[in-house]
Amino acid sequence: MRVKRGVPAHAKHKKILNKAKGMQHYRTRSYRMAKQGVIKSLRYSYRDRRNKKRDLRSLWITRINNAARELGISYSQLIAGMKAKNINIDRKILSDLAVSQPEAFKAIVNSVKEK
Repeated sequence: MRVKRGVPAHAKHKKILNKAKGMQHYRTRSYRMAKQGVIKSLRYSYRDRRNKKRDLRSLWITRINNAARELGISYSQLIAGMKAKNINIDRKILSDLAVSQPEAFKAIVNSVKEK
């Protein structure tokens, strides 16, 4: 007796089509195109979960550099000075200080500036 796969096949297709909901054109209607789109999107999401860390670090460095230059010191001088003074604040916290608490950031910069 042959096995008919109507119900499991329909469920499988429905699952893929639901994942392809925000896509455009045939990717929302055609199972074959939707499957390709979903596979590609999962690859992108895997890759970009790693790239997100790189992008955020770059953003923090840019914010620190801009805030430090307003106070008359470059990013590299600030980081080198902090290491010399043994001030252990990571870039995430430092950029948050530069944005939300400029006075605290200014105090750190001033302590680095004085020899």
